[in-house]
Amino acid sequence: MLCPRPWLWESRLKLPACCSDASVSAVMLGPKLSDTVKGKLTLGAKILQAGGVEKVFRQWFSVDKNEKLLRASQCYLSTTAGPIAGLLLVSTARVAFRSDRTLAVSSPRGDKARVPYKVTIPLRKVKAVRPSENKHRPEQKYVQLVTNDGFEFWFLGFVSYNRSLHYLEQAVAYAQQQAQ
Repeated sequence: MLCPRPWLWESRLKLPACCSDASVSAVMLGPKLSDTVKGKLTLGAKILQAGGVEKVFRQWFSVDKNEKLLRASQCYLSTTAGPIAGLLLVSTARVAFRSDRTLAVSSPRGDKARVPYKVTIPLRKVKAVRPSENKHRPEQKYVQLVTNDGFEFWFLGFVSYNRSLHYLEQAVAYAQQQAQ
């Protein structure tokens, strides 16, 4: 379940005053620094083995041959269970997120499996992309993505917040233009 207010749990995170840089806060959102770094290195290795981000995107999601990847950004998806580290992928047809790590899930029969946390939202179903920030800590920036049916997705912890926001806004604006 998605957390409607990511700043509630994020306010408990302690960063040294000298470390308000976006890249440091992006790394510090994880439970332990060593786990976060390990996850980022594992993701990087997967991307290299696959032959690049575009190929990984095509492997992870059912992608039409005409669909082009515009931007890939490491970030976190806010959920009620806390932030989930992963990769936000913006293409000409969708916004997609895939977690760096697999999550344990149980089937109705009680079987256990580990699967990545995946979200895919067609651009035509995105109503708005809104920048947001923590009023008490302006360096903590978020992107709120709202769908036509009222669902909200909160992304945070971007290394390059402005660039990621720009690509999201452009992709959604273009899709909305095409729909008219």
